[in-house]
Amino acid sequence: MSGRTHVGSCPERMCVGCRERAAKSDLLRIVMIGSECVPDDRGTLPGRGAYVHPAVVCLDLAVRRRAFPRAFRARGPLGTAGVLHHVQRTAQAAP
Repeated sequence: MSGRTHVGSCPERMCVGCRERAAKSDLLRIVMIGSECVPDDRGTLPGRGAYVHPAVVCLDLAVRRRAFPRAFRARGPLGTAGVLHHVQRTAQAAP
């Protein structure tokens, strides 16, 4: 049974910030539109996605490590202000 997943197992992705594996549903998908990183809550935007924990700590690590340009195979820096605003807003809304 090599190479098969267990029935009912949820997909996992790696956080580009802390580099830990987590359930896809626990991570925030980020896509690149133009030269900006945009949060994709519903997971429906087209294109390559990068995943990050919805925490400022992981987002900061991803920015410092230049993980987004590497994940998207982009040249040069990408804007992450929109993602930071989204993460801060969702952190405040959580109890």
